[in-house]
Amino acid sequence: MVSRLLSSQLNNTLCVVFLSALLLLTPSCASVQPTQKSVGKTGVRGVWLTNVASDALYSRENIKEAVELCHELGFNTIFVVTLNKAHTLYPSEVMKGLTGHAIMPEFAGRDPLQELLEEAHKKNIKVFAWFEFGFAASMGDSTGGILLQKKPHWASKDKTGNITTKNDFQWMNSFHPEVQAFVKSLVLEVVQKYDVDGIQGDDRLPALPTNGGYDDYTVNLYKSEHSGKAPPAQEKDYEWVKWRSGKLNLFLKDLVTTIRKEKPHMIVSMAPSIYPWSEENYLQDWPAWLNMGLVDLVIPQVYRYDFAPYQREMDKILEQQLGTFNPQGFYPGVLLQVDQYTAPDSLLTQIIDYNRGRGIQGEVYFFYEGIKKHKEFFKRMYPEPLPFPSLKNQVKK
Repeated sequence: MVSRLLSSQLNNTLCVVFLSALLLLTPSCASVQPTQKSVGKTGVRGVWLTNVASDALYSRENIKEAVELCHELGFNTIFVVTLNKAHTLYPSEVMKGLTGHAIMPEFAGRDPLQELLEEAHKKNIKVFAWFEFGFAASMGDSTGGILLQKKPHWASKDKTGNITTKNDFQWMNSFHPEVQAFVKSLVLEVVQKYDVDGIQGDDRLPALPTNGGYDDYTVNLYKSEHSGKAPPAQEKDYEWVKWRSGKLNLFLKDLVTTIRKEKPHMIVSMAPSIYPWSEENYLQDWPAWLNMGLVDLVIPQVYRYDFAPYQREMDKILEQQLGTFNPQGFYPGVLLQVDQYTAPDSLLTQIIDYNRGRGIQGEVYFFYEGIKKHKEFFKRMYPEPLPFPSLKNQVKK
Protein backbone atom coordinates (compact mmCIF):
# COMPACT_ATOMS: atom_id res chain seq x y z
CA MET A 1 0.00 0.00 0.00
CA VAL A 2 2.76 2.46 0.93
CA SER A 3 4.64 1.91 -2.35
CA ARG A 4 1.51 2.63 -4.37
CA LEU A 5 0.89 5.85 -2.50
CA LEU A 6 4.45 6.99 -2.98
CA SER A 7 4.12 6.46 -6.74
CA SER A 8 1.01 8.61 -6.98
CA GLN A 9 0.94 12.20 -8.17
CA LEU A 10 0.64 13.68 -4.68
CA ASN A 11 3.05 16.51 -4.10
CA ASN A 12 5.91 16.18 -1.62
CA THR A 13 4.08 18.01 1.13
CA LEU A 14 1.08 15.71 1.01
CA CYS A 15 3.39 12.69 0.99
CA VAL A 16 5.11 13.86 4.13
CA VAL A 17 1.79 14.53 5.86
CA PHE A 18 0.42 11.13 4.87
CA LEU A 19 3.50 9.20 5.92
CA SER A 20 3.63 11.00 9.25
CA ALA A 21 0.01 10.11 9.92
CA LEU A 22 0.65 6.52 8.86
CA LEU A 23 3.54 6.18 11.28
CA LEU A 24 1.41 7.53 14.10
CA LEU A 25 -1.40 5.11 13.38
CA THR A 26 0.67 1.98 12.84
CA PRO A 27 1.64 1.19 16.47
CA SER A 28 -1.93 1.41 17.72
CA CYS A 29 -3.17 -0.82 14.92
CA ALA A 30 -0.46 -3.39 15.54
CA SER A 31 -1.19 -3.55 19.24
CA VAL A 32 -4.64 -5.01 18.71
CA GLN A 33 -3.81 -7.39 15.87
CA PRO A 34 -3.19 -10.94 17.12
CA THR A 35 -1.80 -11.87 13.71
CA GLN A 36 0.96 -9.25 13.67
CA LYS A 37 4.34 -10.47 12.48
CA SER A 38 6.78 -11.63 15.15
CA VAL A 39 9.98 -10.57 13.39
CA GLY A 40 12.90 -10.63 15.82
CA LYS A 41 10.78 -12.00 18.67
CA THR A 42 11.16 -15.29 20.50
CA GLY A 43 8.87 -17.14 22.87
CA VAL A 44 7.42 -20.42 24.06
CA ARG A 45 4.22 -21.70 22.50
CA GLY A 46 3.70 -25.00 24.22
CA VAL A 47 1.29 -27.79 25.04
CA TRP A 48 1.29 -30.52 27.65
CA LEU A 49 0.99 -33.96 26.06
CA THR A 50 -0.58 -36.57 28.34
CA ASN A 51 -1.34 -40.29 28.33
CA VAL A 52 -4.70 -39.61 30.01
CA ALA A 53 -7.79 -38.50 28.04
CA SER A 54 -5.64 -38.65 24.91
CA ASP A 55 -4.45 -41.37 22.55
CA ALA A 56 -1.63 -39.25 21.12
CA LEU A 57 1.12 -41.38 22.68
CA TYR A 58 -0.44 -44.76 21.97
CA SER A 59 1.17 -45.32 18.57
CA ARG A 60 4.03 -43.93 16.50
CA GLU A 61 1.51 -42.75 13.92
CA ASN A 62 -0.49 -40.89 16.57
CA ILE A 63 2.67 -39.21 17.80
CA LYS A 64 3.51 -38.14 14.26
CA GLU A 65 0.01 -36.70 13.81
CA ALA A 66 0.26 -34.80 17.11
CA VAL A 67 3.59 -33.29 16.11
CA GLU A 68 2.26 -32.35 12.67
CA LEU A 69 -0.72 -30.58 14.23
CA CYS A 70 1.45 -28.69 16.73
CA HIS A 71 3.71 -27.60 13.89
CA GLU A 72 0.78 -26.58 11.69
CA LEU A 73 -0.74 -24.44 14.45
CA GLY A 74 2.48 -22.63 15.33
CA PHE A 75 3.55 -24.44 18.51
CA ASN A 76 7.26 -24.82 19.17
CA THR A 77 7.37 -26.82 22.42
CA ILE A 78 5.87 -30.06 23.75
CA PHE A 79 5.95 -31.03 27.43
CA VAL A 80 5.42 -34.79 27.40
CA VAL A 81 4.50 -36.90 30.41
CA THR A 82 7.26 -39.30 31.42
CA LEU A 83 6.10 -40.33 34.91
CA ASN A 84 2.52 -41.22 35.81
CA LYS A 85 1.06 -43.47 38.52
CA ALA A 86 4.33 -45.19 39.46
CA HIS A 87 5.13 -45.96 35.82
CA THR A 88 7.44 -44.35 33.32
CA LEU A 89 6.56 -43.71 29.68
CA TYR A 90 10.03 -44.73 28.57
CA PRO A 91 11.96 -47.97 29.32
CA SER A 92 13.43 -47.30 32.78
CA GLU A 93 16.00 -49.49 34.48
CA VAL A 94 15.48 -47.47 37.66
CA MET A 95 11.75 -48.19 37.80
CA LYS A 96 12.21 -51.81 36.72
CA GLY A 97 14.63 -52.35 39.57
CA LEU A 98 12.04 -51.17 42.10
CA THR A 99 8.68 -52.29 40.72
CA GLY A 100 9.57 -54.91 38.12
CA HIS A 101 8.01 -52.78 35.36
CA ALA A 102 10.35 -50.99 32.97
CA ILE A 103 7.51 -49.04 31.37
CA MET A 104 3.77 -48.52 31.72
CA PRO A 105 2.34 -51.88 30.57
CA GLU A 106 0.32 -50.52 27.66
CA PHE A 107 3.52 -49.12 26.14
CA ALA A 108 5.57 -52.31 26.47
CA GLY A 109 7.84 -52.88 23.48
CA ARG A 110 7.89 -49.20 22.57
CA ASP A 111 9.62 -46.01 23.67
CA PRO A 112 7.12 -43.14 23.29
CA LEU A 113 9.62 -40.57 24.55
CA GLN A 114 12.20 -41.48 21.90
CA GLU A 115 9.54 -41.62 19.19
CA LEU A 116 8.31 -38.15 20.11
CA LEU A 117 11.83 -36.76 20.18
CA GLU A 118 12.54 -38.06 16.69
CA GLU A 119 9.33 -36.69 15.21
CA ALA A 120 9.36 -33.35 17.05
CA HIS A 121 12.97 -32.51 16.33
CA LYS A 122 12.32 -33.01 12.61
CA LYS A 123 9.97 -30.02 12.93
CA ASN A 124 12.29 -28.01 15.18
CA ILE A 125 9.90 -28.48 18.12
CA LYS A 126 11.48 -28.60 21.58
CA VAL A 127 10.65 -31.55 23.84
CA PHE A 128 10.63 -31.43 27.65
CA ALA A 129 10.37 -34.54 29.80
CA TRP A 130 7.55 -33.75 32.21
CA PHE A 131 7.70 -35.72 35.48
CA GLU A 132 4.02 -35.30 36.18
CA PHE A 133 3.63 -37.42 39.31
CA GLY A 134 6.78 -36.20 41.03
CA PHE A 135 6.66 -37.21 44.70
CA ALA A 136 3.10 -38.57 44.45
CA ALA A 137 3.02 -42.35 44.91
CA SER A 138 -0.45 -43.14 43.64
CA MET A 139 -3.88 -41.80 42.82
CA GLY A 140 -7.05 -43.28 44.23
CA ASP A 141 -5.24 -46.05 46.13
CA SER A 142 -5.30 -45.71 49.90
CA THR A 143 -2.37 -48.15 50.19
CA GLY A 144 -0.12 -45.84 48.17
CA GLY A 145 0.18 -48.31 45.31
CA ILE A 146 3.17 -50.38 44.29
CA LEU A 147 5.80 -47.85 45.37
CA LEU A 148 4.69 -47.76 49.00
CA GLN A 149 3.95 -51.48 48.99
CA LYS A 150 7.58 -52.07 48.04
CA LYS A 151 8.90 -49.35 50.34
CA PRO A 152 6.46 -48.72 53.23
CA HIS A 153 8.94 -46.46 55.03
CA TRP A 154 8.83 -44.10 52.05
CA ALA A 155 5.30 -43.00 52.93
CA SER A 156 4.55 -39.47 54.06
CA LYS A 157 2.22 -39.40 57.05
CA ASP A 158 -0.37 -36.94 58.29
CA LYS A 159 -1.14 -36.13 61.94
CA THR A 160 -3.34 -39.20 62.29
CA GLY A 161 -0.62 -41.54 61.09
CA ASN A 162 -2.23 -42.23 57.74
CA ILE A 163 -0.57 -41.89 54.36
CA THR A 164 -0.60 -38.23 53.35
CA THR A 165 -3.48 -37.79 50.93
CA LYS A 166 -4.83 -34.73 49.17
CA ASN A 167 -7.22 -34.54 46.22
CA ASP A 168 -7.09 -38.35 46.09
CA PHE A 169 -3.31 -38.44 45.58
CA GLN A 170 -1.20 -40.46 48.02
CA TRP A 171 2.30 -39.18 48.69
CA MET A 172 5.82 -40.38 49.30
CA ASN A 173 7.87 -38.54 51.90
CA SER A 174 9.54 -35.78 49.90
CA PHE A 175 12.07 -35.23 52.72
CA HIS A 176 13.33 -38.80 53.00
CA PRO A 177 16.79 -39.20 51.42
CA GLU A 178 15.87 -42.52 49.78
CA VAL A 179 12.78 -41.01 48.17
CA GLN A 180 14.75 -38.02 46.98
CA ALA A 181 17.44 -40.30 45.55
CA PHE A 182 14.81 -42.36 43.72
CA VAL A 183 13.13 -39.37 42.08
CA LYS A 184 16.49 -37.83 41.28
CA SER A 185 17.64 -41.06 39.62
CA LEU A 186 14.57 -41.08 37.37
CA VAL A 187 15.24 -37.53 36.21
CA LEU A 188 18.93 -38.19 35.64
CA GLU A 189 18.14 -41.37 33.73
CA VAL A 190 16.24 -39.30 31.17
CA VAL A 191 18.86 -36.56 31.12
CA GLN A 192 21.61 -39.10 30.43
CA LYS A 193 19.80 -41.34 27.93
CA TYR A 194 17.71 -38.95 25.85
CA ASP A 195 18.24 -35.89 23.70
CA VAL A 196 15.51 -33.95 25.51
CA ASP A 197 15.72 -30.18 25.42
CA GLY A 198 14.74 -29.89 29.06
CA ILE A 199 13.09 -31.47 32.07
CA GLN A 200 10.04 -30.21 33.93
CA GLY A 201 8.57 -30.53 37.38
CA ASP A 202 5.06 -29.33 38.20
CA ASP A 203 2.76 -28.98 41.20
CA ARG A 204 4.01 -32.36 42.47
CA LEU A 205 7.76 -31.91 41.95
CA PRO A 206 9.18 -30.81 44.26
CA ALA A 207 6.14 -30.72 46.51
CA LEU A 208 4.24 -32.22 49.43
CA PRO A 209 0.80 -31.30 50.76
CA THR A 210 1.02 -29.29 53.96
CA ASN A 211 -0.85 -32.03 55.84
CA GLY A 212 2.28 -34.17 55.39
CA GLY A 213 5.53 -34.21 57.33
CA TYR A 214 4.35 -36.06 60.44
CA ASP A 215 6.15 -39.34 59.72
CA ASP A 216 8.88 -40.49 62.10
CA TYR A 217 11.78 -39.52 59.84
CA THR A 218 10.61 -35.94 59.27
CA VAL A 219 9.53 -35.41 62.88
CA ASN A 220 12.95 -36.55 64.13
CA LEU A 221 14.71 -34.36 61.59
CA TYR A 222 12.70 -31.36 62.74
CA LYS A 223 13.43 -32.14 66.39
CA SER A 224 17.14 -32.40 65.68
CA GLU A 225 17.10 -28.85 64.32
CA HIS A 226 14.80 -27.40 67.01
CA SER A 227 16.33 -28.54 70.31
CA GLY A 228 14.03 -31.54 70.57
CA LYS A 229 10.83 -29.59 69.96
CA ALA A 230 8.17 -31.44 67.93
CA PRO A 231 6.62 -29.93 64.78
CA PRO A 232 3.52 -27.77 65.31
CA ALA A 233 0.20 -29.59 65.19
CA GLN A 234 -1.12 -26.74 63.04
CA GLU A 235 -0.30 -27.89 59.51
CA LYS A 236 -0.06 -24.36 58.12
CA ASP A 237 1.94 -22.85 60.95
CA TYR A 238 4.14 -20.30 59.18
CA GLU A 239 7.49 -21.47 60.54
CA TRP A 240 6.58 -25.14 59.97
CA VAL A 241 5.58 -24.42 56.38
CA LYS A 242 8.79 -22.46 55.76
CA TRP A 243 10.97 -25.19 57.27
CA ARG A 244 9.45 -27.82 54.99
CA SER A 245 9.43 -25.66 51.85
CA GLY A 246 13.06 -24.81 52.59
CA LYS A 247 13.94 -28.52 52.58
CA LEU A 248 12.32 -28.90 49.16
CA ASN A 249 14.28 -25.89 47.93
CA LEU A 250 17.48 -27.69 48.93
CA PHE A 251 16.39 -30.84 47.11
CA LEU A 252 15.76 -28.86 43.95
CA LYS A 253 19.13 -27.16 44.27
CA ASP A 254 20.86 -30.54 44.50
CA LEU A 255 18.88 -31.92 41.55
CA VAL A 256 19.56 -28.95 39.30
CA THR A 257 23.25 -28.82 40.21
CA THR A 258 23.61 -32.48 39.26
CA ILE A 259 21.74 -31.98 35.99
CA ARG A 260 24.04 -29.11 35.09
CA LYS A 261 27.09 -31.30 35.64
CA GLU A 262 25.66 -33.94 33.30
CA LYS A 263 24.44 -31.57 30.59
CA PRO A 264 25.29 -27.90 31.14
CA HIS A 265 22.83 -26.67 28.52
CA MET A 266 19.82 -28.68 29.74
CA ILE A 267 16.85 -26.37 30.39
CA VAL A 268 15.20 -26.74 33.79
CA SER A 269 11.51 -25.87 33.75
CA MET A 270 8.97 -25.78 36.56
CA ALA A 271 5.18 -25.48 36.32
CA PRO A 272 3.96 -24.84 39.88
CA SER A 273 0.60 -23.62 41.07
CA ILE A 274 0.12 -19.90 41.68
CA TYR A 275 1.88 -18.35 44.67
CA PRO A 276 1.37 -18.11 47.65
CA TRP A 277 -1.28 -20.83 47.34
CA SER A 278 1.44 -23.17 46.08
CA GLU A 279 3.47 -22.85 49.28
CA GLU A 280 0.51 -22.74 51.66
CA ASN A 281 -0.89 -25.97 50.23
CA TYR A 282 2.02 -27.84 48.59
CA LEU A 283 5.16 -26.29 50.11
CA GLN A 284 6.24 -24.85 46.76
CA ASP A 285 8.03 -21.55 47.34
CA TRP A 286 8.78 -21.06 43.67
CA PRO A 287 9.73 -17.37 43.87
CA ALA A 288 12.60 -18.63 46.05
CA TRP A 289 13.55 -21.08 43.29
CA LEU A 290 13.87 -18.14 40.92
CA ASN A 291 15.87 -16.09 43.41
CA MET A 292 18.19 -19.06 43.97
CA GLY A 293 18.76 -19.36 40.24
CA LEU A 294 17.37 -22.90 40.01
CA VAL A 295 14.92 -22.46 37.13
CA ASP A 296 15.42 -21.43 33.51
CA LEU A 297 11.79 -21.61 32.41
CA VAL A 298 8.90 -21.08 34.84
CA ILE A 299 5.31 -21.71 33.77
CA PRO A 300 2.90 -21.07 36.66
CA GLN A 301 -0.47 -22.74 36.24
CA VAL A 302 -2.63 -19.63 35.91
CA TYR A 303 -5.72 -21.74 35.27
CA ARG A 304 -8.76 -19.47 35.37
CA TYR A 305 -12.19 -19.67 33.77
CA ASP A 306 -12.65 -15.90 33.47
CA PHE A 307 -10.36 -13.11 32.37
CA ALA A 308 -10.53 -10.86 35.45
CA PRO A 309 -9.11 -13.51 37.83
CA TYR A 310 -6.47 -14.37 35.23
CA GLN A 311 -5.40 -10.74 34.98
CA ARG A 312 -5.25 -10.36 38.78
CA GLU A 313 -2.96 -13.37 39.16
CA MET A 314 -0.75 -12.33 36.27
CA ASP A 315 -0.40 -8.81 37.65
CA LYS A 316 0.76 -10.26 40.97
CA ILE A 317 3.26 -12.56 39.30
CA LEU A 318 4.72 -9.86 37.07
CA GLU A 319 4.80 -7.12 39.68
CA GLN A 320 5.56 -9.00 42.90
CA GLN A 321 6.97 -12.47 42.28
CA LEU A 322 9.37 -12.60 39.32
CA GLY A 323 11.84 -10.11 40.76
CA THR A 324 14.97 -9.99 38.60
CA PHE A 325 14.20 -13.30 36.86
CA ASN A 326 14.92 -13.36 33.13
CA PRO A 327 11.59 -12.30 31.50
CA GLN A 328 12.41 -14.54 28.52
CA GLY A 329 11.96 -17.48 30.88
CA PHE A 330 8.41 -16.75 32.09
CA TYR A 331 5.23 -17.92 30.35
CA PRO A 332 1.80 -18.56 31.85
CA GLY A 333 0.16 -21.95 31.89
CA VAL A 334 -3.33 -21.58 30.38
CA LEU A 335 -6.22 -24.00 30.87
CA LEU A 336 -7.48 -25.02 27.43
CA GLN A 337 -9.42 -28.17 28.22
CA VAL A 338 -10.22 -30.35 31.21
CA ASP A 339 -13.00 -32.92 31.57
CA GLN A 340 -16.03 -31.40 29.80
CA TYR A 341 -14.68 -27.85 29.82
CA THR A 342 -13.14 -26.18 26.79
CA ALA A 343 -11.98 -22.57 26.99
CA PRO A 344 -13.93 -20.26 24.64
CA ASP A 345 -12.11 -18.32 21.93
CA SER A 346 -13.21 -15.06 23.53
CA LEU A 347 -11.38 -15.85 26.79
CA LEU A 348 -8.27 -17.07 24.99
CA THR A 349 -8.21 -13.89 22.91
CA GLN A 350 -8.33 -11.73 26.06
CA ILE A 351 -5.55 -13.77 27.64
CA ILE A 352 -3.28 -13.57 24.60
CA ASP A 353 -3.94 -9.85 24.14
CA TYR A 354 -3.08 -9.24 27.80
CA ASN A 355 0.09 -11.31 27.54
CA ARG A 356 1.32 -9.45 24.47
CA GLY A 357 0.52 -6.15 26.12
CA ARG A 358 2.80 -7.18 28.99
CA GLY A 359 5.56 -8.26 26.61
CA ILE A 360 4.97 -12.00 27.01
CA GLN A 361 5.40 -13.72 23.64
CA GLY A 362 3.82 -17.08 24.36
CA GLU A 363 1.68 -19.41 26.42
CA VAL A 364 1.67 -23.09 27.44
CA TYR A 365 -1.68 -24.87 27.26
CA PHE A 366 -3.15 -27.71 29.23
CA PHE A 367 -3.59 -29.80 27.31
CA TYR A 368 -2.87 -31.05 23.76
CA GLU A 369 -6.35 -32.39 22.99
CA GLY A 370 -7.79 -28.90 23.37
CA ILE A 371 -5.93 -27.49 20.38
CA LYS A 372 -7.91 -29.81 18.11
CA LYS A 373 -11.03 -27.82 18.97
CA HIS A 374 -9.32 -24.49 18.30
CA LYS A 375 -7.50 -25.10 15.02
CA GLU A 376 -8.73 -22.00 13.22
CA PHE A 377 -8.19 -19.89 16.33
CA PHE A 378 -4.54 -20.85 16.65
CA LYS A 379 -3.93 -20.50 12.93
CA ARG A 380 -5.15 -16.93 13.30
CA MET A 381 -3.30 -16.17 16.53
CA TYR A 382 -0.04 -17.95 15.66
CA PRO A 383 0.21 -17.37 11.89
CA GLU A 384 4.00 -17.56 11.74
CA PRO A 385 6.68 -19.70 13.38
CA LEU A 386 8.17 -18.27 16.57
CA PRO A 387 11.77 -19.15 17.53
CA PHE A 388 12.32 -20.66 20.96
CA PRO A 389 14.08 -18.18 23.27
CA SER A 390 17.70 -18.42 24.30
CA LEU A 391 17.51 -19.32 27.98
CA LYS A 392 20.81 -18.92 29.76
CA ASN A 393 21.28 -21.18 32.76
CA GLN A 394 20.19 -19.28 35.85
CA VAL A 395 22.04 -21.32 38.49
CA LYS A 396 23.98 -19.06 40.84
CA LYS A 397 27.39 -20.05 42.12
